[in-house]
Amino acid sequence: MTYRVRVGCVYLLGFFIDLVNMFIANVAYPEISREFDSPVNQLAWISNSYILALTLVIPLSSWLSKRIGIKRLFMASLMIFIIGSCGVGLSSSLSQLITWRGLQGIGGGLLIPLGQTMTYALYKSHERARLSSAVMLVALLAPALSPAIGGILVESISWRWVFLASVPLSVITLILAACWLKPDQQSENHESLDAVGLIGGCTGLTLILLGLSYLGESQHFHQGGLMLLIGSIIMGGYVWNAMKKTNPLLNLRLMKDPLLLTAMLIYQFIPGLFMGVSMIAMLYLQNQLGMNASLVGAMMLPWSLASFAAITLTGKSFNTLGPRPLFITGCLVQATGIGLMAMTGHGAAVVICILAFTLMGFGGSLCSSTAQSTAFIQIADDDLADASAIWNINRQLSFCLGITLVSLLFNIITDFTLPLGQAYHLCFILVACSAVIPIACCFRIANHDVIFTLKQEQK
Repeated sequence: MTYRVRVGCVYLLGFFIDLVNMFIANVAYPEISREFDSPVNQLAWISNSYILALTLVIPLSSWLSKRIGIKRLFMASLMIFIIGSCGVGLSSSLSQLITWRGLQGIGGGLLIPLGQTMTYALYKSHERARLSSAVMLVALLAPALSPAIGGILVESISWRWVFLASVPLSVITLILAACWLKPDQQSENHESLDAVGLIGGCTGLTLILLGLSYLGESQHFHQGGLMLLIGSIIMGGYVWNAMKKTNPLLNLRLMKDPLLLTAMLIYQFIPGLFMGVSMIAMLYLQNQLGMNASLVGAMMLPWSLASFAAITLTGKSFNTLGPRPLFITGCLVQATGIGLMAMTGHGAAVVICILAFTLMGFGGSLCSSTAQSTAFIQIADDDLADASAIWNINRQLSFCLGITLVSLLFNIITDFTLPLGQAYHLCFILVACSAVIPIACCFRIANHDVIFTLKQEQK
């Protein structure tokens, strides 16, 4: 096994651990609620605290890796994650559980950007499409397996093992990191921490994430809107300040690269909005069409199979076709799948839903795997840490923003006193039409230049 394959394995294990812990908690909510006698709005913070801590620590990944080295920081992150996982599993109250989940998020938040920086630096641009396919397969497996594994643990042992189950895999990853990763060269000219940027960026991100969370709750809508507005203003100030600095917390100038920026926008409009569509679709299929929960859950099977096909196609065709046709095809296919949801409501609803989820799985994964392959093509190795941090912050925000925007759109539509079925249909149609925006962005990509660059590297 070559060194870069070993590094890739450590990265994918860390990626899997992090994603599993984002998706596995939901299945334990009922048992946690009964044990701690907690309402639903408090239970939401079991996931929110993890995601918030995870997102806030990402901007520090680049600065910390330069100070203490990527290997040491990666291993320290795993140890923090293991301690946090044990704390969650041994919690005696909901407040303790939420606090330990935050510590879990701090450890887990650094695993992806650090692993991504280490691994992508060892692969040339023309080799990254296949690497990105492996990354996306892990991204597909984690949410697909997590609920089933979590359900078995809750029913067979205890809800606590939903969180403790990741400890053995984390320990194995820690041992592999210690044995397989080479100590990296640390810079002797240590840059000072951009404290103003750290405070401003973290404050802005916190308010934006809290605002997006509260906007989805009708009783906190106005507070959410205010938080989002203040957070956006603070974040705007942070960006303006960072653009002027020589050594900012994150090099936001990298976002001027058209490939990275386009890939980020694609993630916002395609995988991001799908999170919102998926949530609305689950409610629609059960509450409106009367499908049982097991049938609705089974809709993710054709989605997963189609996603696997799209990821495989990207790995094989990216270097030949370039990103633009794959992006455009993915956007159109996902838009068609979302639009098909508006044609349900009669006897053939199950067949149409299966086709819709198949198209959404293929289109969404074609876009996300292509975006992963495209983002870092023109990024220099020295800038990979900053680019990876920016990419992962954008990924987290895309999921929160997608759920909030689709929920908000649906609430606005229902205010027009439309029949509930028509409100769902109109919501699906409008979200499907939003695919036009990322398609327009795709024409900024110099596709022939990208293909030429990839072919030159293959020689």
